[in-house]
Amino acid sequence: MTGESARILANLKAALKARGLTYAELARRIGLSEASVKRVLSRGTLSLRRLEQICDVMGTSVPEVVQLARSSGAERLEVLTLDQEKALATDPKLFACYYLVANGRSNREIETEMRASARAVQQWLARLKALTLVVQASAGRARATAAVAIKWRTDGPVRRMYEREVRGEFLQSLFGKEGDALHFRSAELSDASCRILQRKLDRLVEEFRDLADLDASLPSAGKRNVGFLLAMRPWVFSRFRI
Repeated sequence: MTGESARILANLKAALKARGLTYAELARRIGLSEASVKRVLSRGTLSLRRLEQICDVMGTSVPEVVQLARSSGAERLEVLTLDQEKALATDPKLFACYYLVANGRSNREIETEMRASARAVQQWLARLKALTLVVQASAGRARATAAVAIKWRTDGPVRRMYEREVRGEFLQSLFGKEGDALHFRSAELSDASCRILQRKLDRLVEEFRDLADLDASLPSAGKRNVGFLLAMRPWVFSRFRI
């Protein structure tokens, strides 16, 4: 199996997991036994017809899966330079354009969502290319060189912008609607337990970033913006202080 074939197979498995599709459900929907599905996915013996069927079940296409495999094979930045962060933090429209590119929008879709002219979008893309944040992927579409969910610098300009604007706005919600989730717990933990919990949080962040990269190539109609906030620190509620 070639490197690209292996990446295609890995992305297929990740996509199935992200969509909550079990091998049993996939088998039912493409007319195979569960054992057969496990065998072809483990050995990589997929025919083009089977690959098309699986992609159809997942709501994607073979070209999109292949493109994702090629992108995942290339080096994807996870942390930007300080100058790159400064450029995004100081220009909200440039940041918005970058965000849409990273999430798979075409130039035309960016024009529509930002209510901007084609010329304005081209100017933003030119700046992003000069910052090496995007490259031309095809006619009418650019591709981000970094992972979709970037790990921002702890003391960097984007993080400071988030601290100033995003935190308060994000938390102004009762978190009672469908798709919302808010969990808060407070307890006394040992240092060892704190380290275990921190590792679990780090893995969850990595999984969020993987899912964001995986879904970047999906049509915008099949996605929605999701905010994801994790926080943990030594803390005593003021009411409990003696």
